[in-house]
Amino acid sequence: MRTKGYAVHKAGTPLTPWTFERRSPRPDDVVLEVLYSGICHSDLHQVDNDWGFAQFPMVPGHEIVGRVIEVGSAVKKFKVGDAGAVGCMVDSCQHCDQCRKGKEQFCREGMVPTYAGNDRIDGSLTQGGYSRHIVVREEFVCTVPEGMDLSRTAPVLCAGITTWSPLRALKVGPGSRVGVVGMGGLGHMAAKLALALGATVTMISRGEAKRKAALDIGVDHYLVSSDADAMSVMANSLDVIIDTVPVRHDMDPYISLLDVEGTLAIVGAVGEWEEVNGNGVMFGNRSIRGSMIGGIAETQEVIDFCARMNILPECRIIRPDEINNAFNTLKTLDTPYRFVIDMALIESESH
Repeated sequence: MRTKGYAVHKAGTPLTPWTFERRSPRPDDVVLEVLYSGICHSDLHQVDNDWGFAQFPMVPGHEIVGRVIEVGSAVKKFKVGDAGAVGCMVDSCQHCDQCRKGKEQFCREGMVPTYAGNDRIDGSLTQGGYSRHIVVREEFVCTVPEGMDLSRTAPVLCAGITTWSPLRALKVGPGSRVGVVGMGGLGHMAAKLALALGATVTMISRGEAKRKAALDIGVDHYLVSSDADAMSVMANSLDVIIDTVPVRHDMDPYISLLDVEGTLAIVGAVGEWEEVNGNGVMFGNRSIRGSMIGGIAETQEVIDFCARMNILPECRIIRPDEINNAFNTLKTLDTPYRFVIDMALIESESH
């Protein structure tokens, strides 16, 4: 099917309007008319090919919410008119041990990313949510509870699940002491979710600029990581730290904040780490662990939790022709909200 989107055709160049062909829907496919698509920091890495595996032309976007406009003959979960949401992947083998455990992101045959990947059946290049339509296998489309604000739901599909998964894995709940490094798109969601789970939350940021925004979402404490005295006072005070910083940085100061048997969970795509002082980990039985998004069932779980608890990301809604400006902002500033593109407006743009 023919659709409109915004694509980058060469690494490091701006996104431009692009009309392209989606693959034909199959019996188990759902076709969504995309209403909103969030901008994730990983989109910036991908369009610049920072990780070395990007494929072009590329339509980014893996935080997608839309309305079902067509369903295949084998689809059971959706009907035309339903709201649907798509995250970071659109297919997997569905039969390996990881898929059977609900961890499709670790599919032994390789999950298919929402964009810059290859379709499992025909090998065609997958294209993401910065577009008017998307075709996705039913199993990889999540339902959106009635009444949920669709314009603010999209970031839950990445920022939400990326922070929810380690919080659940580390059994965060009432009495837990959680630190969040970085008051950005991921960080503010980590804080909201941890608070809703009953934890005491400390937001950790480099300076004072984010203090008001952090306190406004309800965090209990705000810690400036560049203040050595304040960091010293908070030593050994946290059970879990969710590190959302998306660039290489020194983790040792955060490890020192962990109490005995505390865990630092890395969810920002940092690439190579700074050298870590092993003594800070060993003396205290502390752990460093990674966490990469979450499976489809877990993604549905966080969507439902957000609907039930009325937790939504802080968002700034933009037009499609403002995407490049948003990218430039994210490259230079750590914003305390998520940019979300109103994809319906692409219809009124003159290309």
